[in-house]
Amino acid sequence: MSEVRLSVEPRTEFGKGAARRTRRSGKIPAVLYGHGSDPRHLALPALEFARVVRENGQNAVLTLDVEAGGNKGTELALTKTITVHPLRNYIEHVDLLVVKKGEKVTVDVPLVLTGDPAPGTLVTQDLDTVSIEVEALHIPEQFEVSIADAQPGTQVFASQVQIPAGAELLTDPEYLVVAVNEAPSEASMEADVDAEGAGVVEDAPETEDAAATEQPAEDSE
Repeated sequence: MSEVRLSVEPRTEFGKGAARRTRRSGKIPAVLYGHGSDPRHLALPALEFARVVRENGQNAVLTLDVEAGGNKGTELALTKTITVHPLRNYIEHVDLLVVKKGEKVTVDVPLVLTGDPAPGTLVTQDLDTVSIEVEALHIPEQFEVSIADAQPGTQVFASQVQIPAGAELLTDPEYLVVAVNEAPSEASMEADVDAEGAGVVEDAPETEDAAATEQPAEDSE
């Protein structure tokens, strides 16, 4: 995965009011922490950061150019947590983790199915990501799992996902990633619907006498 460079600014104001002002200025409040250093409060460019996540995913390694007092420092970081507003769908806050070249990190890498299975099959994907430990500058963007011409009964487990040399699979190797089964026929689906309706007893229609006895009595003066 390629590195992405962002110019960021330190934040000197804190609290909800300061965070709102930061967002109004087109930036995202963020905290950078890790390697035993004190947390650093930053402001990320909102549009650029959103584009990085959209195009490269959350596992993109960020090269942060931090400007402070006329001095510029550089930090490598991974996006740890992104907080999105539940209704307005904008990024409210970001947690960043300092990483160093050569060190290993734990990340969740997306799984993408490729190819078309055999005709008359139904594919169920039970796992969308696998967790691996890998060198920070060699994080894969995704893992591809081929189901080309897969026959009914085909199963792919986490242990069968091809991870790069030097990386370690942390997800349970026996976890089922994808299963290919025989697709149900139209006849069997109709039979299931008929079976679901079997045994249902409809209410008997009311008789005139029964309806009369259920009418409330009029109030007497």
